[in-house]
Amino acid sequence: MEHTISGHGLTARFLEMGAILRDLRLEGHDAPLVLGLEDAAHYPEYSQFMGATAGRCANRIGGARFVLDGAEHELSANFRGRHTLHGGAEGTGKLRWRLAEKAANVVRFEITLADGHMGFPGRIEIAATFACTANATLRVDYEATCDASTLCNLAHHSYWVLDDTGGLDHHRLQVAADRYVPVDDDLIPTGVASVEGTRFDYREGRGLPDREGLLDHNLCLASARGPLREVAELRSEASNVAMRIATTEAGLQVYDGANLDTRVPGLGGRRYAPHAGIALEPQAWPDGIHHEGFPNTMLRPGERYRQTSTFRFLKG
Repeated sequence: MEHTISGHGLTARFLEMGAILRDLRLEGHDAPLVLGLEDAAHYPEYSQFMGATAGRCANRIGGARFVLDGAEHELSANFRGRHTLHGGAEGTGKLRWRLAEKAANVVRFEITLADGHMGFPGRIEIAATFACTANATLRVDYEATCDASTLCNLAHHSYWVLDDTGGLDHHRLQVAADRYVPVDDDLIPTGVASVEGTRFDYREGRGLPDREGLLDHNLCLASARGPLREVAELRSEASNVAMRIATTEAGLQVYDGANLDTRVPGLGGRRYAPHAGIALEPQAWPDGIHHEGFPNTMLRPGERYRQTSTFRFLKG
């Protein structure tokens, strides 16, 4: 079922499946700001997480297993048959959520994952609240609680595109990150490195897409979750529309859609080829459970996971 909210110059359409942002429009700009599929029935097979809420632990977990408090947990190996991606084959981005609240400019979804779901310990309750707020801003709030120690790292996974030229060629990205997370051939983190002198240095802004290789990396914004602050700007020189991202999170996963090739119609019948949009996902650094010094992704009973990210749009 689809739910529409609007206000302050934005109109957003959501699906209960995956708590998915299916479409987002800015007043005075005709084209959609996100990639979405024309037929909702196509999402499970073809969406590549378009607009989904990824979890219970977004991004990759190397070896599809981890040890927590002395106990080993074997997970759904849904990435290259060896690793876990976005919570497993039936992570939150692939499941139907419950509608908990609906108002003119706000919608809230909730979901419960059982102890042992996709191999993760603990029953976890998750809520996702989306609101169209002042200054043409889409606000995303995630919350979670658990009854046993587990992992929790949620991420909004929209692919953004700020013009209607069919790709990212006229886009420029700036990110306030002086470090990034290098990865191996399976895209599993190997440590942390400076962006200085690398193609991952977006501090002064760089054009898109990245022609030097696959861009699917975490840019390190901080060493831990903190107060809400502006961290990135995406701008199209073709439309002169910009999006500014603020978040509480320590990382921003940047994936420039190099492997997109949707075989079913997108919004308005569009075809999404490689680099049709860019995913900019505020979250903790990937595979944190396996790396000392990475931001904490553990959630304990009595704690409440909270994440806020905002996406503010400007024209002109």
